[in-house]
Amino acid sequence: MPKYSTGSGSGGGDGDSCELCGRSTGNLRRANVAGAELLVCEDCAPHDDSQKTTSASSGADSGAGYDDSETSRSKRAAQKQARMYDQAKGDASHWEKEGTDYEQDRLPYLVTGYGDRVEAARQDAGLTTEELAAELDVEEADVVAVEQGRATRAGVGGSLVRALEERLDVELVDE
Repeated sequence: MPKYSTGSGSGGGDGDSCELCGRSTGNLRRANVAGAELLVCEDCAPHDDSQKTTSASSGADSGAGYDDSETSRSKRAAQKQARMYDQAKGDASHWEKEGTDYEQDRLPYLVTGYGDRVEAARQDAGLTTEELAAELDVEEADVVAVEQGRATRAGVGGSLVRALEERLDVELVDE
């Protein structure tokens, strides 16, 4: 019978090879491995899902807290898929903040190295990012994003860039 068979092959279950690892032996037993009924050797017997379920229930009775049932595995897989979907979808709430209209507050074309210019000018002025953000009444994370050169990805508006230009007396817009 071929390796990884579903057990419905032509061998009729009287083969002498493990359907999981292919090892030849006369000591085979039926096992449910990932939903397939297979003839397996002693080494592959721990992969028997039906044995895990019974040991899981006895483990739960003994307080071991082990639960490897098909339901919990499906639930964990669904939760993992949901987390991956949420991460890929991203968070669009920063686009919906009250008073923020990115169509009206478009980010202008910025000069090369604008982040380094802002950071140097801020340091020359003797300000921290927190102090500068408070003075301009903006989020500190937005100021940091500009200094790190990721204003576009952070969704920073053009009004912040203009305010930084004016306050720090530095040219950031490429017009």
